[in-house]
Amino acid sequence: MTWRGPGGLTAWCLGLLVALVLPVHAGDWAPTDIDMPVYQVGPHTYYVEGRLDAATRENQGFIANAGFVITGDGVIVFDSLGSPSLADRLIAEIRQRTSQPIKMVIISHYHADHFYGTPALRAVGAKVWVDVRAKAYLGSEAALQRVTERRALIGKYLGADFKLPLPDRWIDHNDSFKMGAVTLSLHRFGPAHSPEDLGMLVEPDNVLYSGDVIYAGRAPFIGPDSDTHHWLVAIDEVLALHPRVMVPGHGPASTDPRQDAQFTRGYIEYLRTQMGNAVRNWQSFDDAYAQTDWSRFKSVPTFDAANRLNANSTYLQMEQEWLKQGKP
Repeated sequence: MTWRGPGGLTAWCLGLLVALVLPVHAGDWAPTDIDMPVYQVGPHTYYVEGRLDAATRENQGFIANAGFVITGDGVIVFDSLGSPSLADRLIAEIRQRTSQPIKMVIISHYHADHFYGTPALRAVGAKVWVDVRAKAYLGSEAALQRVTERRALIGKYLGADFKLPLPDRWIDHNDSFKMGAVTLSLHRFGPAHSPEDLGMLVEPDNVLYSGDVIYAGRAPFIGPDSDTHHWLVAIDEVLALHPRVMVPGHGPASTDPRQDAQFTRGYIEYLRTQMGNAVRNWQSFDDAYAQTDWSRFKSVPTFDAANRLNANSTYLQMEQEWLKQGKP
């Protein structure tokens, strides 16, 4: 069951107000006028919901969720969205609700739609925390390719001097800390969707920002650095926290996390079963993909853009698992 909370009743009006007064930004990126409603899911907890789509010029890369927590002694942001321009818009929405300083941004993982907005938050004084396993991404060929792709797609919203932001702190263990009226617990769920998956539980609201360990309303993305075996374990770790509300990395918040996590779990399990059978039967990926019944998932947003890539990544991983078992 999805829920956007009482904040949804006023989100449209507040979004219109911010659209009329665009934020002043610190960088050379172009401002955005994209619609960005804010949903309140607890006394201190909020999120904005990206489009259920792949990144395009039309959606300006606003395809992921971000959250923020108003603690009474400052604001904690969870993920910084897909560009400094979008992050500026998020900052403007925060400023509609509090004048407390934005002290910190926790990045769930180093994928473009979740952390390219970091320069804008750093410009207002936020410290950046990231899981230490993201180090491998920086300077990688995949990172350079993604920057090039995003520059071509939404370059004016990144700014001419955009660089991949480094954190102020690398997280190497589960941690918790108190700020104002809330306690925040950081949970290292990776490797799953990415090696560095990080989630944040907010008490007393009992709201979990899960990052991309959980998707809602669209097909998950399974890349070369995803670990589908441990991803299933990570879903269990998420559910073991028993959150009242779960804010996924994509799609609407859930008040029934166990039920709403089943789509992500079911999709990954199906891919592993089908591609695993293909590997064991010495079937080529192309033949396996063509012969698999995808009807269960075809109507899901981003299926066309993501599914073949997801299946190929899973096929390659199942090959590696098969080899590690000592199979010929």
